[in-house]
This record gives sequence, C-alpha cells and structure tokens, in this order.
Amino acid sequence: MAKKKKNKIGIIYSTNSNFEYQYESEKEIIAIENQRLEVCIDKKNRGGKVATIVKGFVGQESDLKDLEKALKSACGVGGSTKNGEIIIQGNNRDKVMELLQKKGYHCKRVGG
Repeated sequence: MAKKKKNKIGIIYSTNSNFEYQYESEKEIIAIENQRLEVCIDKKNRGGKVATIVKGFVGQESDLKDLEKALKSACGVGGSTKNGEIIIQGNNRDKVMELLQKKGYHCKRVGG
C-alpha cells in the first residue's frame, strides 16, 4: 500500500470573531561575540570540488549576506548562501576562520 501524503497548508480557521493569529517572529538576534560558528570543508554533491562551509549563524538574512560578501572578497573567490549556511569556493578554511575571529565571532574547526 502506498503511504498517503499529508498536505500541510497552514490555514487556521476559527469561529471566534475576536481571534487574532500570532505570527512567528523572526529568528532571535544574537550578539557577534556570543555566536558559535562551525567552519568545515565539504565536497559532497559538488563534482569533486572543495568548498568551505560556515554553519551556525543566527540572525537576519541581510547580515548573513553581508558576512558572505566580506568573506568572498577577502578570499578572492566565489560563493553563496543557502539554508542559513555560507558556502565559499575552495579550501579557505584557515583564512575564513581568521577573518571571522577578527570580526569577533567564535569559530570552531569541524572535520579533518
């Protein structure tokens, strides 16, 4: 037997005329010195090419984009942001960790 897929549309209906829906707030902003970032090397699903990935950033999307842009320009390579992670092309883990520590972030080297 095939499993049924559950459709989650996200509609709330209430017969109470005074009902007010509480929207989820954006992610809580954490100060730079309290952020714990993980920097790792990955080459899965990249055709054998190596990428440096920064995980664990908590904050607004615009701040993540600004940090990504600073890291890309400092390393002189391309990259992107995806699912709250910063992806920098190439094996630039040491340089990225050094730059993040200069900005005040706490970094942890993950992986080999």
